[in-house]
Formats: sequence, C-alpha cells, structure tokens
Amino acid sequence: MTRYAHRRMTFRRFLLFVALPLVLAACNGERSGAAGDIVEVWAHAGQDSERRVLRDQVARFNARQSGIQVRLTLIPEGSYNAQVQAAAVAGDLPDLLEFDGPFLYSYVWQGRLQPLDALLPASVQADLLPSIIEQGTYQDRLWSVGTFDSGLGLYADRVQLKRAGIRIPSLEAPWDAAEFDDILERLAGLDADGRVLDLKLNYAGEWITYGLSPLIQSAGGDLIDRTDDARAEGVLDGPSAVGAMRRIQSWIIGGRVDPNIDDAAFATRRVALALGGHWNYPRYSERLGDDLLLLTLPDLGQGPKTGQGSWCWAVTADSRYPEAAAGFLAFLLEPEQVLAMTAANGAVPATRAAIARSPLYRPGGPLDLFVTQLEGGYSVLRPATPAYPVITAEFQKAFDRIRSGADVHAALHRAASVIDTEIADNRGYPLVGRARVEALR
Repeated sequence: MTRYAHRRMTFRRFLLFVALPLVLAACNGERSGAAGDIVEVWAHAGQDSERRVLRDQVARFNARQSGIQVRLTLIPEGSYNAQVQAAAVAGDLPDLLEFDGPFLYSYVWQGRLQPLDALLPASVQADLLPSIIEQGTYQDRLWSVGTFDSGLGLYADRVQLKRAGIRIPSLEAPWDAAEFDDILERLAGLDADGRVLDLKLNYAGEWITYGLSPLIQSAGGDLIDRTDDARAEGVLDGPSAVGAMRRIQSWIIGGRVDPNIDDAAFATRRVALALGGHWNYPRYSERLGDDLLLLTLPDLGQGPKTGQGSWCWAVTADSRYPEAAAGFLAFLLEPEQVLAMTAANGAVPATRAAIARSPLYRPGGPLDLFVTQLEGGYSVLRPATPAYPVITAEFQKAFDRIRSGADVHAALHRAASVIDTEIADNRGYPLVGRARVEALR
C-alpha cells in the first residue's frame, strides 16, 4: 500500500480484481438453479461449532415456514470480504449477508445494502446493546446488526498478583499508566525470564487494530480524526498516539512481553497478565479456575477503553425478498438463538434478553465486565469510514515496524500518509454513498 499513489489503484479495486474469478466459481458451484422462493444467505465459515449452530438455525427457521425458505452458503473467512466485493460487481449478492462489522461503511458507500430501520421490528431493535446499534449505524441509518458483540480485557493470575502485592483494579479505579509500568517491573522481579505480559503477538491481522487501538484511545489519541475532516495525519501520528505506542514498544523491547509463540503464555501461567478477548475465557478458566481474574485495561490518561464490534448481518440493496431476509435476521436475534450461537463462540450476547439468561454475562457472571464496558461507554468503535480497510492494514504494518524497534513517529506518520492518500483519492467518499442513502429513504 505504500506504492498506492503511484499505481492509482484503490484498495477496494485491487480486491475486486484478484477475487472475482474465485467468487464466481464458488457461487456457481453452490447456488445453482433459479432463486425462486429461496432467500439466499451468505455467512463466513467460522469455527466448526458456529457452523453447526447456524445450519441448525436455518433448518429450524425453514421448518416454521410454508413458503419462502432460507438457503445458506458458507464462504471461507480468509477471503470473505474479497469474495463479497467481487460478487457485488458481478451482481450476484445474496439477500442477507454477513460480514465483519468495520467493513459495513464501505458497503454502504458503494450502495450495496439497504437500511434495516423499517425492516427489523422496533421491539427487536430496542433490545439490542447500544454497541450493536452504534456499529450498525452509518449516515444516520441502521444498516446492520449482529447477534453477538465482542469483549476485550486484561486477564490476570490472582496468585501472581497477590504474591507481588498488587491491588485489583476496577472500572472506577483502574491502573494508571505509571502504575501499570511499575506493576510490570514488580512482576518481572519475581519471574524467571522477566516476561510477564501477553499481548497476543502470535495473532495477526485485525487483532492488532482491535486489541491495541484502545490503548491509543485511552491515551487520548486515535487512528483517524472522526470529524468530517476525516484525516489521519496529526492524529495517528500525533503526540498521544505516538506516546501510547512508545509505551507499548518499551514493554516489548524491554523484555516484559512474552512472544507467546506457543499460544500458551497465560494458560500455562508463564505470564501473570494477558490482553485478550471473550474467546480466551474457556481455556483460561479451565486452567486457572478461581485464580482467573478479568480486569479492565489500564488508563493511559483518558480513562480505560476497550474494543467492540464483530460479525454482523445486513440485507442487500438488490434483495428480492428483503422482508423475508429481515424476518430470518429477527429469528436469529430471538434469545434462544442468540444464546445458542454465543454458547458456541463464547461471544457477548447482542440482546439484553439473552444477556439476562446467560450464566457468563448476566449481572454477577464471570464475564459481566464485558457487558458493563459495552453499555457504559468504555468501548470505542473502529472508525466508521469506507477507508477502514486501508486504515487497519496500514496500522498493522506500522505496528510490525514498531515492535521490531523502528522509530514510532516515523512508522505512524508513514501509515497516516497512506491513509490520507486513500481518502483524498476518493475525495473523502462523497455523494456516491450519500446519493444511494437518499434514494433508499
């Protein structure tokens, strides 16, 4: 992407070019025959447990219907967005489409979706977590909703914290930046190799943006200016963001972060602290039992922050059966269906009705911190802009340089420049999406 300006090719066009043959082959193989009274639904092929639940949900929904039926197509997760983009160009999108939340804004800008405001029952919308509504809203319309959200926090080993005399923080009294630095040193003094923190450096892709940007936001920075100006220079490479990333770099270069190559740093109690999400809880709980703590992230100056957002559903602009597609989505948001899916993937239930029935997430449950963060304004949405695919790709590249010891400001400035070039080359994403929105009102 650093050669983007010379090639004059947008990130989206590149994806369309390389993915079109793949998606046409996949769709021709799995969607033969006329659509007729079939509601076509595409979803990502996630964990095996998620696939089983979704297939069962389709079967249960179809058993209720005497007319229109749902037909499910699963697409590999790694190439999912590229294949969806290619299908859009080919005019071959389904009626109901699943996608990772931050890609919503690009799809809306391209005119690929239609609003859910009038399609999804008001009672269903009213039961959704505010974070679900926030992620799915763009240009003052609701375009997508998920059946689950995500949780991000700091897992801790109670035994190791107690041995080092470290207090247990809370949302109201989190560890501040200096205190957290001191905590790492105190834990390191009792640790064989001094590596006491797991940042999931073995993860790749979207995790880097999702997991680390809340620390930048806690320091008062961000990935991009979220006003209509929509620029990265002066923000991503501004003093607050640079300061946060220098601190993270100091943890890594200073030997306080375990590389977690075996993905077992925390589960084997090799480290005392681990940045992680809801998906880590089952294994951590099994290994540590009552010694497992779930804590808020440290406050780097502007209060503790956390990530939010996950896979979500939307009705496509060219759907032949938008009401039926929304009806299936409403079915997926019934408490029993939400709980079935979140039992499979461990995620935060998207509705208050389901949360109240969840052993993990209801008030007093071991993961209720995730709900409190999502409802209490501690979570930060990833930038709601069609430029997001470039933003996250460039931030990931910058982090790779920073973790290897590169100058932090230079790495972030390089990323900011590419992001701003993307926005400028698309004239700030005017009119195309907005004209489509107006046409759909």
